[in-house]
Amino acid sequence: MGTVYITADDAFIGKTDERLSVKAQKKILLDIPLIKIEGVVVLGRATISPAALTELLERKIPLTFLTGTGRYLGRLEPPLTKNIFVRSAQWKAADNLDKTLPLVRGFVRGKLKNYRHQLLRAQRDYPDLNLQSALTQLDQAIAPLDRAQSVDSIRGLEGTGSAAYFGCFGQLIRAEGFSFEARRRRPPTDPVNALLSFGYALLLHDIQSAINIVGFDPYLGYLHTERYGRPSLALDLMEEFRPLVVDACVLAALNRRSLTPHDFATEPLSGAVSLSDEARRTFLRLYEQKKQSQFKHPVLQRKCSYQEAFEIQARLMAKYLMGETTQYPPLILK
Repeated sequence: MGTVYITADDAFIGKTDERLSVKAQKKILLDIPLIKIEGVVVLGRATISPAALTELLERKIPLTFLTGTGRYLGRLEPPLTKNIFVRSAQWKAADNLDKTLPLVRGFVRGKLKNYRHQLLRAQRDYPDLNLQSALTQLDQAIAPLDRAQSVDSIRGLEGTGSAAYFGCFGQLIRAEGFSFEARRRRPPTDPVNALLSFGYALLLHDIQSAINIVGFDPYLGYLHTERYGRPSLALDLMEEFRPLVVDACVLAALNRRSLTPHDFATEPLSGAVSLSDEARRTFLRLYEQKKQSQFKHPVLQRKCSYQEAFEIQARLMAKYLMGETTQYPPLILK
């Protein structure tokens, strides 16, 4: 089952024996064995019973609250794992640039190379696309990464590469009625940006769950600056997965006509665009299917799902920080 997404407003989340139940307007919406659940995400308003809450904590199942548009509100989860050695290595590395720079390079290299492979696949599928300029700019951002001697310079290369990628992202959308000019987040002012923001919020939930399982402190990162309440390490590890999971899912949802322009609404005052309830359920289903799809992991040389890869990459990061390996290999798929 993986992650359970609860989208009905004023839903009631309860527990009966070894099952989690979700009810709304006197109807049972979900009735799932708890053993099959890896996480629960509430979008909008919901009430949870003390018994269900206790059961989730005891089973170490995280409960995340998002707004209906995907904005992160908060999270309830069991205590960090007892592996103090992982957190100790994480904190010691914070003041050691020689240790953190290779890790930061890995996060950004993974993201930019996956951006590049995404564009190359699109170019093969649609020869009429004009992506060469963006591919050249991405190559120019990737090439100096190994020579970069500060986190700020790596951030600059990441910004350059991301700008090149999103500068041509609109060309990857082949469905009529949708367009994309630039990445706009607060608020998203078009359907494509609304989908990207929503998808990234879901991905952050999954990555944070993975790094908590491994034993990290999610709030101490290396690429993203420290900010009160910001899960910086989850955002760091999330970078290489953005194009692989969310961007791919958004493009598939649009290009395969799973969603149409009528599935979105615009708020008159702010101009914020959001998904209809039905479209949100459709995208959640597509996102969950993407997470469970399998590929051959380039390091482990075995098949795994993206859901499993979140934890695999977190464990590879832990091995690097604890000195068990000499480098962190980001997940890069061709």
